Amino acid sequence: MKTNKRTPFRAPAEAPAVGQRPRRGAGRTTPPPREFIAPPSGEGDEMQEPSAKPAPRRKPAPNTGGRANRGAIARDGRPLAAAKPERLQKILAQAGVGSRREMEEWIAAGKVSVNGVVATIGQSVIPTDKVKIGGRLINIRFTGSSSRPPRVLMYHKPEGEIVSRDDPDGRPSVFAALPRMRGGRWINVGRLDFNTSGLLLFTTSGELANKLMHPSSELVREYAVRVLGELTMEAQQQLLDGVQLEDGPASFSSLVDAGGEGANKWYRVSLFEGRNREVRRMFEAVGCTVSRLIRVRYGPFTLPPQLKRGRCRELDENEVKLLMRELARSEKPKQA
Repeated sequence: MKTNKRTPFRAPAEAPAVGQRPRRGAGRTTPPPREFIAPPSGEGDEMQEPSAKPAPRRKPAPNTGGRANRGAIARDGRPLAAAKPERLQKILAQAGVGSRREMEEWIAAGKVSVNGVVATIGQSVIPTDKVKIGGRLINIRFTGSSSRPPRVLMYHKPEGEIVSRDDPDGRPSVFAALPRMRGGRWINVGRLDFNTSGLLLFTTSGELANKLMHPSSELVREYAVRVLGELTMEAQQQLLDGVQLEDGPASFSSLVDAGGEGANKWYRVSLFEGRNREVRRMFEAVGCTVSRLIRVRYGPFTLPPQLKRGRCRELDENEVKLLMRELARSEKPKQA
């Protein structure tokens, strides 16, 4: 039996216009030829206005001379063609690894390599060379006129601290009290005995440390000495004229009575050397015992009265620049 109910009328799908997609839900039709396929989503039609241009990409940062890829620029900003080769021990000293004398000993011992080859004393390097000590890569620095000056630190060393990083007896080290830093280390300028207190200098430049320690700089060391026993006038004159020690003669450039009561007397002495236990051995040579020894001056540096024991004070850049100018000025007459 036929029914009068008719199905809803569905209009035939119209062919899509050129460059347009068929409407959703439209009937299936034969896909257009390949050359008329609509562009991918987000690109717009051929007849539409072109979209805005994408923002230009940020330019890569210029190569400023990193350790891994320095390109053609040295660490001081000069082209590599203008960066002259430098002695290996000098470069390592500038990097704060140690003094030049220590670096020469390490090179002689075969602990230093350049580009995978064991280094030799007197060898020169350039900024692109890879320098290693014991297999550890060193961040070498070629300093220029625009480089910042090295850091210099004054430390009031108390008794009972050793001036060394490695001590078999595990005694306290002066380096534990110094501020930490990255990319370098503190180098001590000279030493003080375990039972000696007073002014001790540190710097990040091995070259500067070598200048301050070298006898040619003629930097005075002044001490406050407490002596147990009588120091006669003859003994004082003998210390000024010179006494014979195991490692050669030694003498004070000045000796002043600083007072005191009882068996202990204080004296202020100065000399231009820094041999091991030199002041104590000189007093022992004339029959006196040093019960306390304090270094109060090293060259242009004087122990500040407000600097307490175990504390340090860092010089600002202007003070360091003044120090380096004075050292350079004093070297010129000697070279002439």
